[in-house]
Amino acid sequence: MHEKIAVICQNTGSTVGVEMGTSLLDIAATIPAGPHPYLAALVNNRIKELDYRIYTPVTVRFIDITSFQGIRVLQRTAWFILQKTLHDLYPALTLHIRHSLGRSGFYCETDGRDEFSAAEARAIAERMRQIVSADLPIRRRKLPTEQVRRRFEELGFADKVELLETRPRLYSDLYTLDDTAGYFYGALAPSTRYLGHFDIEPYYNGFLLLLPQRTSPDTLVREVRQEKMFDIFREYQSWVRMMGVPTVGAINRRIMAGDAGSMIQIAEAFHERKFARIADAIREANLERGARMVLISGPSSSGKTTSAKRLGIQLGVLGLKPVLISLDDYFVDREKTPLDENGEYDYEAIEAIDLALFNDHLQRLMRGESVEIPRYDFITGRRTQRGEPLTLDERSILIVEGIHGLNPRLTPSIPDERKFRIYISCFTSVAMDNLSRIATTDNRLLRRLIRDARTRGSDALRTLSRWASVRRGEERHIFPYQENADVMLNSSLFYELSVLRPFAEPLLREVPDTVPEYDEARRLLKFLDNFVPMEPDEIAPTSILREFIGGSSFKY
Repeated sequence: MHEKIAVICQNTGSTVGVEMGTSLLDIAATIPAGPHPYLAALVNNRIKELDYRIYTPVTVRFIDITSFQGIRVLQRTAWFILQKTLHDLYPALTLHIRHSLGRSGFYCETDGRDEFSAAEARAIAERMRQIVSADLPIRRRKLPTEQVRRRFEELGFADKVELLETRPRLYSDLYTLDDTAGYFYGALAPSTRYLGHFDIEPYYNGFLLLLPQRTSPDTLVREVRQEKMFDIFREYQSWVRMMGVPTVGAINRRIMAGDAGSMIQIAEAFHERKFARIADAIREANLERGARMVLISGPSSSGKTTSAKRLGIQLGVLGLKPVLISLDDYFVDREKTPLDENGEYDYEAIEAIDLALFNDHLQRLMRGESVEIPRYDFITGRRTQRGEPLTLDERSILIVEGIHGLNPRLTPSIPDERKFRIYISCFTSVAMDNLSRIATTDNRLLRRLIRDARTRGSDALRTLSRWASVRRGEERHIFPYQENADVMLNSSLFYELSVLRPFAEPLLREVPDTVPEYDEARRLLKFLDNFVPMEPDEIAPTSILREFIGGSSFKY
């Protein structure tokens, strides 16, 4: 009789003995089922697919759709099933999963088709359901990269070929689903049956793939109309395609060819044009309806502070006098910060802002009085006085930046016609390849990791441990108000992940493998490994990216 291997199952708090070579799927069958199917597992804090086999004592935590790791597994699985579906129904078309839309939708297009009818959308959904019902296995094999590259070349997957050629490795993973091959940057479910609720709806030139939310795993949110955000994504994706850098492989080639400088110059010039146009819109609103307050909102690490300062420069060119205030400086002292459901400080809650003091200062500024604005120290968690009073005159435009800028509760005493609202986020417009989009949250997380380590005394472990709370706060307090904006601005720079890589890697490597955050650190390291590193020397001191990596000419 073979000696049993001890497996500590964190889901049940028990230890089970298994034979050497037992799969995670078999172990999951021996424990009480959860309310939702297990999609993968964390083995010693590293995510593994359910066909992974155990040969040494380990600690295991099975994950489902309600975890951040689990929802990613479900999404990647859905994309692979959709890829097979389109191959079955429209073999001549190339599928592109463009970007997320709404709380749980993904906008998709195909080369060669300008639109999909309601009947065609239903046919796609029905074929997907047939594939799900067939419970087809999803298999991953590690093969020599050259063999994988040749397979993709035969299939006409130029986007995947380019990425493999610009980030050479000896071996690469190849996923197969029946007659369909794919390449994904993270775990997938073991078979098609794990995809539960989903649907397809026609949208613009393509269609929406609707999936459940992590927080509502048994329902689909069908109302995802976010026209302003959709327009921003369309504009930037059209632009990066026109620039010839729609995918990471294309950017890698440009860097390897010594063309990094021109990419930086073009991306920064594009940003500058955006700031100039927004400044023109603010001046027009000032003349037409007396707008004197610009409210800039957006999720964490969107570049709100630098955007406010660059916008102020453009307003100055137009003869206006920008006066900048950061909502962060109105944080209550740390011990007064509200707590979230886990007992952690909830800095994303609007109650973390001293609303009474902030509105008192607004009223006084609008009356022409001088106000001494506080300064919040993120290391001590205390407000201090700057000693530099602010005063508005008839040419002044007050710029207020912070995550709650678009929440009506922030400025109830200021008439709407006197406000101009801007929503800023890092809408990553470059894709890993045609099927694998880059999550905007990953881009922002990397920015935050680097900035907080440099300026706020926070190591990578602390930043990663707080990220789930930050995300929950954004979903509650920021995203519901984003369509209230007069304009939206994309703060992403298509080259930036190549620059962020050498800054982020040493921070992520410090996360020990004994903590749950290790899996996220390891995932980000594997993600960054796809980018050819790029030196920041030619990045202008006024760039949004300088807010995070340092070297900015602005004072923060």
